[in-house]
Amino acid sequence: MTALSRLERPTAPAPTHNAPPGVLDGPIAPTMLRLAVPTILVLVLQTLVGVAETWFVSFLGTDALAGVALVFPAFMLMQMMANGGIGGGVSSAVARALGAKRHDDAEALMWHAVVLAGAFGILFTVGALLAGPMLYQAMGGTGPTLIAALTYSGIVFAGSIPIWITALMSSALRGAGNVTVPARVISSGTVLLILLSPALIFGWGPLPRLGVAGGGVAVVVYYLFAALALTLYLRSSQSRLKLRVVPLRAGLFKDILGVGFLSAIGTVQVNLTVTFVTAAVGRFGADAIAGYGIASRLDYIQIPLIFGLGTAMVTMVGQNMGAGQVARARRVAWIGAAFAFGATEAIGLAAALFPQAWIGLFSDDPQVLAMGTLYLRTVAPVYGAVGLGLALYFASQGAKRVLFPVLAGTVRMIIAAFIGWSAVIWFDAGLSTLFGITALAAVSYGLLTAVAMIGGAWGRHPTPQARA
Repeated sequence: MTALSRLERPTAPAPTHNAPPGVLDGPIAPTMLRLAVPTILVLVLQTLVGVAETWFVSFLGTDALAGVALVFPAFMLMQMMANGGIGGGVSSAVARALGAKRHDDAEALMWHAVVLAGAFGILFTVGALLAGPMLYQAMGGTGPTLIAALTYSGIVFAGSIPIWITALMSSALRGAGNVTVPARVISSGTVLLILLSPALIFGWGPLPRLGVAGGGVAVVVYYLFAALALTLYLRSSQSRLKLRVVPLRAGLFKDILGVGFLSAIGTVQVNLTVTFVTAAVGRFGADAIAGYGIASRLDYIQIPLIFGLGTAMVTMVGQNMGAGQVARARRVAWIGAAFAFGATEAIGLAAALFPQAWIGLFSDDPQVLAMGTLYLRTVAPVYGAVGLGLALYFASQGAKRVLFPVLAGTVRMIIAAFIGWSAVIWFDAGLSTLFGITALAAVSYGLLTAVAMIGGAWGRHPTPQARA
């Protein structure tokens, strides 16, 4: 009997999926926090590990630190596209399928996500190898800084496929309301990473001293571990959603990419903005790149917080939309947005008041400190606007209505990337002007996303019965 004929045999009825308690009824805020907190905690841990790796690399000198800073926007582009872009499409599709009681479709979406992970992983590996040298040079990398960037980039992007598999499998589980397993895998892997990274960078014990390459190797090993752990879980009897090979269906790819493609464009816009700003900063030398790179890392500290909250919003909004409860889905969106605004604004104000408490962790060079301080005092006070916009973006993923948040991101990109970059290149603007334009772009993003929601960006949604 062929594998195809086995797939076509009648199977036992799929188990009924019950939404996690509080998702479809009851108080919204406690349920959202219960779903968000495990993801937030482990992603904060993961981010702190990234900060620790930057600290380890700083002992190798300014050139190594600047080289890793050049790679960081491209690497974050891949991670954000995998987790918040295509991964958001996976979470949304799984949540809406389960809300509409289509368990078989939710399970089939898992295999479709793995296929997409392989395709996008190959795309990023090839893209980094071909375009990396030109990109890092355009961003201001020269000499030892460029060599460090190419070394680190070549290694971390060689692990693109396990990075994508980890992201999309985790997204599917979160869409089903299972936040515990991805959290455990990530937290276990970060322990491995924080031990392995300095060991390979500095050559502890029998391990060779790999320098900046050691940090890249540690990242790849971590994601190989995470992808394997998630695969074993999804093949086990403990998982409600099973990873199994099924015939590929265009409709399920469309369900993922209908949200994921526009969301991926949104992540491209965010990272293209960072890339252009980094390129403009690069005009002021390696010290400016290092100072900006250290300071802007704090921008990404917000991502675990907003991503953890956002994945909970995708699950709750998606399952409520699938069940036809549009009004409750909207309440979820605004409550989550309020949480995100308050938390990110608090981080921003603290950073603006005490910038050297952060920058001083990585460098005591006066020029690096001055550049980083200027950025945080200019941009950090408007972190709340970014938090508000990103939270509503995640909610819109769950509702399968991401066009307006992406358009708001387009405005942000035009202001920060193109206007800011042009001001430096063509009009000899200084760093203070560049950072001021970046702050204006952030405020515009938050306000436009909120206005779109108030103006009915989600439109009218048919009930599950009407869709059928």
